[in-house]
Amino acid sequence: MKNILVVLISFVLLLSCKTGQEIDVPLSELKEDIIELETSYGKMYIWLYKATPLHRENFLKLSNEGFFNQTTFHRIIPNFMIQGGDPLSKDSVPTNDGTGGPGYTIPNEIRDSIKHDKGSLAAARLSDNVNPSKSSSGSQFYISVSKSGTAQLDGKYTVFGEVMKGIEYADEIVKQPRDNKDRPNSDIKMTVKVIQKTLAEIKSEFGYTPKY
Repeated sequence: MKNILVVLISFVLLLSCKTGQEIDVPLSELKEDIIELETSYGKMYIWLYKATPLHRENFLKLSNEGFFNQTTFHRIIPNFMIQGGDPLSKDSVPTNDGTGGPGYTIPNEIRDSIKHDKGSLAAARLSDNVNPSKSSSGSQFYISVSKSGTAQLDGKYTVFGEVMKGIEYADEIVKQPRDNKDRPNSDIKMTVKVIQKTLAEIKSEFGYTPKY
């Protein structure tokens, strides 16, 4: 009986060691969460900055929930940016686009070291007179299509990611016909999901090395 007990304990210890070895993954093989944003124009792949963790985790959460799916880019301004992420853009009332969200805001994570560049992903927000803390919209975001055009926003809006590949599709979107409120004449719907890649895959497939 004693021998059987010793064998059983040895087996459990061996199994535990084996399981631990299987869980260990080399750093080079660790998967990173990235964003795939698709419209009828093509797919954009986006890196979310770890230096802005509140915005990163919120965007991942909403994307995993399918929150952004079938929302539209409801505001497009050449030499400036394209804006989307409003759940109200799913309905048939164009006049409410830009006024919706998930029901909460996010504390700003403005970083002096992170400036707007072409392809930057940043959070939309209400103006300073009603939002002096510069808190970000819970879901609305914009993608810069011009570094010079969005430089004026540095230090005022939270930049929390950037397009690694597919910025040419944002360039196409911003060219589309729009009304006097910068809303596209035809809906430009998006599908957003989280996918996983290793850093090596990100570099080889997108030619991108994460900055933040």
